[in-house]
Amino acid sequence: MEEGPDDYTQDGTVDLKGKPIRRSKRGGWRACSFVVVYEVFERMAYYGISSNLVVYLTKKLHQGTVKSSNNVTNWVGTIWMTPILGAYVADAHLGRYWTFVIASVIYLSGMSLLTLSVSLPALRPPLCKNPKVEKCKKASTLQLAVFFGALYTLAFGTGGTKPNISTIGADQFDDFDPKEKTHKLSFFNWWMFSIFFGTLFANTILVYIQDNVGWALGYGLPTLGLVISIIIFLSGTRFYRHRLPTGSPFTWMAKVIVAALRKCRVSVPNDPKQLHELDLEEYAKGGKFRIDSTPTLRFLNKAAVKTGPTGPWMLCPVTQVEETKQMLRMIPILIATFVPSTMVAQINTLFVKQGTTLDRQIGSFKIPPASLGGFVTLSMLVCVVIYDRFFVSIARRWTKNPRGITLLQRMGIGLVFHIIIMIIASLTERYRISVAREHGLVENGGQIPLTIFILLPQFLLMGMADAFLEVAKLEFFYDQAPESMKSLGTSYSTTSLGIGNFLSSFLLSTVSHISKKHGHRGWILDNLNASHLDYYYAFFAILNFLNFIFFLVVIRFYVYKAEVSDSMEVLAEELEVMRLREQSQVS
Repeated sequence: MEEGPDDYTQDGTVDLKGKPIRRSKRGGWRACSFVVVYEVFERMAYYGISSNLVVYLTKKLHQGTVKSSNNVTNWVGTIWMTPILGAYVADAHLGRYWTFVIASVIYLSGMSLLTLSVSLPALRPPLCKNPKVEKCKKASTLQLAVFFGALYTLAFGTGGTKPNISTIGADQFDDFDPKEKTHKLSFFNWWMFSIFFGTLFANTILVYIQDNVGWALGYGLPTLGLVISIIIFLSGTRFYRHRLPTGSPFTWMAKVIVAALRKCRVSVPNDPKQLHELDLEEYAKGGKFRIDSTPTLRFLNKAAVKTGPTGPWMLCPVTQVEETKQMLRMIPILIATFVPSTMVAQINTLFVKQGTTLDRQIGSFKIPPASLGGFVTLSMLVCVVIYDRFFVSIARRWTKNPRGITLLQRMGIGLVFHIIIMIIASLTERYRISVAREHGLVENGGQIPLTIFILLPQFLLMGMADAFLEVAKLEFFYDQAPESMKSLGTSYSTTSLGIGNFLSSFLLSTVSHISKKHGHRGWILDNLNASHLDYYYAFFAILNFLNFIFFLVVIRFYVYKAEVSDSMEVLAEELEVMRLREQSQVS
């Protein structure tokens, strides 16, 4: 059967040489399969390092509770902040594919050096069995430089992979094709499914190997997994659809803001048609949407007012103004995600430290404390499948929304989960401390005769929260970003996690310092049995509640970008037309 002109993609995607491509030859779920499988192995590599990092810093580098926890959150914060740079390079210069490939080489270099640093005895301090880590020999400057140099090289590499890999996956579906647009609605759910499938392996098998077999093998396997993931991604190259770089989104936005400021005294005409705009054909060439002027953030409309000078820093088309508005409108939502991201940071720090104080024995098997993170993964996997396969179809009947509920509603449910999690974590910790007192284990910091599974509820609920908040957050920032700024939009979700981890470091240090004033012992000590993490978690519960109120206020004023909210309605109409057409053909 001969392919017609309609077989070409209409969203501006091309092959690596910049030539138009046929929809039947590239993209779709076939191309996404390589991207999704890549993510399984890559997540295994990343979480194979991060899940148990606080234990390595404590047991092998002999760091205290606050210092080791802050080193983990500062590194993870950097991991999630560098995607801003990666998104800039992709959108402005190299494109998503080549930015990803180059960054992968840097990522692999960092992983290899990290494996070397944990394998050679000369690159770590001597073994110390004293439970009081402050009395153990500290790591030398050289040992710390190699270890943290490897960690931050790895972080720099992930800055180019994280914002681009999910965006490459989403780019495989054409928004101008109704069927492909429906597939895109499920992509982010299955994307998160692949992430946490890799995480599950890391939190179970890899952390067990690290705790019981050796750190060299425990870090060597994630490095091997990363090699496999890169090979898998490259093998799918001939099936991918690519987008050409469209210029720096930061410069694009800066031009609008500067032009509006330079014309701050100019009045905006009541008729939007009097504003400067390019012809529809100009946007169609690049597979972009032309966006009509909106009344929100009206001040920025001044950038499109014709006053004489027509330079790019004095006059901007309406679509450029609206794209800038879209990125700025998301910032309050972004801010509302900082606090829950701080809660996520506790999984691999204080939650794991709590686990080290509890009974982890099941027969002859000793459970690694970091392996409880696997229950976050399992809970999340189950919830994503139930949500995508059952909840959405049921909710769709009531709301008539193809997603079931809006992305912001889904995020709000996740925020409520975070309040509940920290209340339960506080009550559980209070019980743990009371048992430590009953058995006289406060001062010596001995193991408490309580099963580690008393921590299970907070891990399971964290997975449920991720199924709502983290999936919706990723999809929201991608969906609401303009077509030419998708990588930057995706980096918003990673920025949220980055700032959340830095905020965790700040809060932990600040609370630890303030709670020690006036002769008090403090809430967070190296000896957790003498600490008051229950107070700290209660403080987090209050912080989450206040953040939820802020979120409710913010979403009352949020306006979805016009073409997306419209496209959801258009999509429903297109699908109905297609269904009726197929029925008529059958009859």
